[in-house]
Amino acid sequence: MGAAALVVSAVPAHAADGPGKSPADVIPGRGTSTPALVDGIREAAPAAGSAADAARGHLAGKQSRYRIADPGRDLRAVQTVNAGAGETVRLQQKHRGVDVLGGQYVVRMENKDGKRVVTGTSGKYFTGLKADTKDEIGAERAVERAVTATLRDLGGSRLDKSDVPAKQGAKSKAAESLAGTSRGLVVLPKGAGVLTHHVTVRGTDPATGKPVLREVYIDAKAGFPVLQYSGIKTFGKGAGPEDARKAAKGSSQAAAKAAKGQAGDVSPGIAGSGVKYDGTTVELGLYKDTARNEYVMTDYARMWGTSKNLVSTWDARGKDVSEASGRWPDGIRTFGSAGPNFGKDATEAGAVDAHWAAGKVYDYYKKVHGRDSLDGRGMALNSLVGVTEFGDTYVNAFWDGTKMVYGGGDKEYKTLSADLDVVGHEMTHGVVEHSANLVYAGQSGALNEAIADYFGNAIDTDASGMAMDDPRAGLLGEDLCRTKSPAECAFRNLNDGATTSKNFLGVGFGADNGGVHLNSTIFSGALWDIREDLGRTLADKIAYKALTEYMTPLDGFTEGRDAVVAAAKALKVSAKDLGVVKRSFNAHGIVTNWEQALGVDTDLLSAKLNTANTGVGAGGGWYAASKSNDDGSEPYSVWAGRTDGKGERKLISPNDGRFHVYPATDGKTVVWAAFGPASVDVLSRPLAGGPTKKLYTSTIGVSGLRVEGDVVVLESMDKLGSRHVGYLRTGDKEPTWVDGGRYELGTALASLSGGRIAYAKLYPQGEQYVMGVEVLDLKTGKATLMGQKSSPEAIGQTGINGTNVFWLVDEIGGDAGQMAVRRANLDGTGATDLSKETGEGALFASDLTASENAVTVTAALPDTRYRNESMPKLWQFAADGSGRARVSCNRGEQSSAAAAGGKQVVWIDGTTGYTDLVTRTRPAGACG
Repeated sequence: MGAAALVVSAVPAHAADGPGKSPADVIPGRGTSTPALVDGIREAAPAAGSAADAARGHLAGKQSRYRIADPGRDLRAVQTVNAGAGETVRLQQKHRGVDVLGGQYVVRMENKDGKRVVTGTSGKYFTGLKADTKDEIGAERAVERAVTATLRDLGGSRLDKSDVPAKQGAKSKAAESLAGTSRGLVVLPKGAGVLTHHVTVRGTDPATGKPVLREVYIDAKAGFPVLQYSGIKTFGKGAGPEDARKAAKGSSQAAAKAAKGQAGDVSPGIAGSGVKYDGTTVELGLYKDTARNEYVMTDYARMWGTSKNLVSTWDARGKDVSEASGRWPDGIRTFGSAGPNFGKDATEAGAVDAHWAAGKVYDYYKKVHGRDSLDGRGMALNSLVGVTEFGDTYVNAFWDGTKMVYGGGDKEYKTLSADLDVVGHEMTHGVVEHSANLVYAGQSGALNEAIADYFGNAIDTDASGMAMDDPRAGLLGEDLCRTKSPAECAFRNLNDGATTSKNFLGVGFGADNGGVHLNSTIFSGALWDIREDLGRTLADKIAYKALTEYMTPLDGFTEGRDAVVAAAKALKVSAKDLGVVKRSFNAHGIVTNWEQALGVDTDLLSAKLNTANTGVGAGGGWYAASKSNDDGSEPYSVWAGRTDGKGERKLISPNDGRFHVYPATDGKTVVWAAFGPASVDVLSRPLAGGPTKKLYTSTIGVSGLRVEGDVVVLESMDKLGSRHVGYLRTGDKEPTWVDGGRYELGTALASLSGGRIAYAKLYPQGEQYVMGVEVLDLKTGKATLMGQKSSPEAIGQTGINGTNVFWLVDEIGGDAGQMAVRRANLDGTGATDLSKETGEGALFASDLTASENAVTVTAALPDTRYRNESMPKLWQFAADGSGRARVSCNRGEQSSAAAAGGKQVVWIDGTTGYTDLVTRTRPAGACG
């Protein structure tokens, strides 16, 4: 499935309202018979009773328009917001009693003088859902497979010391670091619908120590992960978690308990002061804590007249960021001072900026939009300042469902609370969560980021008194650096002129959650243009109304545009101003069917694979790849075709309801893994035709399949989390494990050529574990360790041909994440680097594939900002080490590369917003 959208159209759109009964404005839905937006109506609804009942009654009474068979049964009220006479009701779709991901419909009404009228509707209700809701795998197996999928996604591209148990019978550090929680059944609205288990996986990345929060959807029939994305919502550099609601609620309760424990007598508050990072003295809302005999950063006064909740700023210095993800760190206290005027320590910690900024953001939403805190109901505002990451600096900020968390910065970056637009951005994520709740992946995630950027920057620009035409007005995070200029320091620029045709980057959910930061300025730039042309007040009202009354969770750029235009109309802007709104979106390429204008420099082998978490194989002039149907609703099948694009593709796998994935081929045979509810089978079938053979069955799972003649190589993860490479020959009933399957050893990331298997190896040497690359000659049984230049910290994917072995390596002391591309002779001698781990041109490499003539590496360039160069691209080196070139200049993500002979490579490309199988026979060279 592509990152352009989470939903693929399957049903023709209709917006019929009967002859002569069409409302003023109707935008048909995509992939549904229910309109995406109905506007310009004033239709009576019952004045008595709840707003939700009136909304459902309206939809039921207009069945010919909305095509919702039974609103009372299939729409559950999730939120009603009253603003003056206005009522906005959000309704969650259910399919046969199961929630539908992103299925939300909004009904807008006016209720005054004893009369209630419906003024419009919008959202997504999926009328084509037909899937049955019988669960075949159960929650326990779904959680197990979700955790395994997350482990594979986090660490599958490298082997490191977290992959081996500390002792026999114990789980590996990697397996111990993660835990899954079942969230129940959810229907994914693809085609007829896909029944899944929603599992939240949280914990710590065993390799980096960064917090992990993954939303994983496991097919409830076959047990395969059909969708997974990170729940992390950060400002844009590094990682920080956005918690699930249950964890967020626990965090909120812990904060309240901590605040209560340190409080004496409560009073409306005291005005104190502090000095911000920029040297400005500002007023701070404080409280005199008699128990501590200190003035503390707890502001009762701001919400005293409403909820009596607090605005509090907490000292989290010395706490790891993982301790603040989904939990409340033990032992932290609000920042305190002997007097009401806070000193240098609070300034340098970022506490003064955080506390002052949280108040500013609260005031903005309250005074400008009438919104009482982020949830609209006066929720407490807690800021944790100064967290670290894995014992090192943390340069980021995030909103976790109830609180803001800010890193302490480093030598170049101040704590991220030191810029009001960052604080406004993170807190606006809270506003989004409690209104449109835009799914944080793909276009809806980019829309989420765009809105957070817009309001965060709007609050900052207004507070500073900066003119909208100032060159710095569109910069976010520009005040965070200690030495760089604002333009050099800024994380994003809303005046960067990004458009869909020139700048949209199609990526899978594994890269920036499908481009949530990479593509955000396309939409936020349009909003910022509107603000420049219409003025601050009107533009902010339009954007806020669009967010809170029109947008729904799976909206993309086109739906976002429609929401903003409709909100402008509802505010009765002039025809001239409405024209400005439309032209702003046109200028950024956000027009109907804009996705069809994205160009590529590759040859297409198979369009719209609509798959995730699988791969591609190539060899002997053929490729093998998994593919779903056009709307992505069917389990994956394995297809094979010629790499020159000639002839017809062949269906290799049976259509038996299982997910057929991880295919490999040598041009004569195709092997793959079939995920079913109880087991995972390794299957094979000749390209020339014949029966499918079962080679091996695993209850956990397999990956990394390779085939050459009668040899099949695979990688399996045992129940303790250790990884093992094995091989099967004709007639074998069980794999021969190259490490003997011993718990204290780890092998992974195998390649196969000329009767030799190369793989990464982790093994004990004295009191320590060491790593290397080993080659096993299947003919002689001899295993040869490759020479090393120093002791590795991690080994990445291997590749092998008739003369050399290639691998990725991260050596101790190297920059985190960057890997060298290394080559050695088959006898282990002559180790040399084709690309060094550090220095100019070093790569963040994640995958490798080799032919006799070339080695192709999937890698990104080091970059602190989200842009095209920071996403995975294919880089090709001659096998002898001469030269380096980009395989393709396509803008989207390039992944799952397979060498197809010579310099030809086959891979999955995301440029069009979908997962297309493409190829090139030679590198494109340097890309401008």
